Amino acid sequence: MSLTIPGFTSQRVETAAGVHLHAAVAGSGPAVVLLHGFPQTHVMWRHVAADLARDHTVICPDLRGYGASDKPAEADEHTYAKRTMAADVVALVRALGHERFALAGHDRGALVAVRAGLDHPEAVTHLLVLDVLPTLDMWDVLHGADAKVAWHLYLMAQPVGVPEPMIEAVADTFFASFLDGWVADPAAIDAEHRAEYLRASREAVPSIVADYRASAGIDVVHDREDRARGRVLAMPVTVVQQDWGAALGYDAAGLWSAWAPDLDHRTTRAGHFLAEEAPGEVVATLRELLAR
Repeated sequence: MSLTIPGFTSQRVETAAGVHLHAAVAGSGPAVVLLHGFPQTHVMWRHVAADLARDHTVICPDLRGYGASDKPAEADEHTYAKRTMAADVVALVRALGHERFALAGHDRGALVAVRAGLDHPEAVTHLLVLDVLPTLDMWDVLHGADAKVAWHLYLMAQPVGVPEPMIEAVADTFFASFLDGWVADPAAIDAEHRAEYLRASREAVPSIVADYRASAGIDVVHDREDRARGRVLAMPVTVVQQDWGAALGYDAAGLWSAWAPDLDHRTTRAGHFLAEEAPGEVVATLRELLAR
């Protein structure tokens, strides 16, 4: 049985034809939606969500292809496009009775959140992004030997049938390498939740790969189209990330400001899994954003 957030109720909502998302929901008041990253599920938000639920309706979905949500076969490049996954999220929240909502995303969830902000500005009031760059910029800053830090991006960008059996053959080792290698405080992800992330990821290899494959294809196309049209994020945006810009030689705040005119950019001393390593920092940052 999948883990969920204590005190939250489970909802299962059809967001597209034949596709249902699972979400944990609690609280009342203005809606805040929290989108998880890789290789995790909605329970990565457990500390942050519990605090926010004191005065907000908090909605924590498993993304399409992850956790207890449906994992449709990759029919074409659009099945796991961030545009499609963002539309899922908007449909979910509307089905739960909210036309407008604040949105926070970590890692893959942050890419979905950014696409939701670009495609659905009428729905997204505030946007918090944790530890990613926009898809187009992410590929642009990876050069030479330094790009080895993102080796998994290149593996999962390969054609259908190549990365999937490789990953499935060593699934726990593959996914654990990120959980263990990206965390600055190993105690932040306890044994129970680590095992849950490994189980959920092991059972979702094709859809996880499809999500990443889309980010090397159709997601780049969509970002380029937006850049050419001058589309930007109209809502207040806060970005919190590790200082990869200093390590890899790029201006992270500058890259983000091109997409988000109303930007608060911050770096953190926490590792990649901020919501578990530094939940107090994330809650405080999100509450500051909601007050803008």
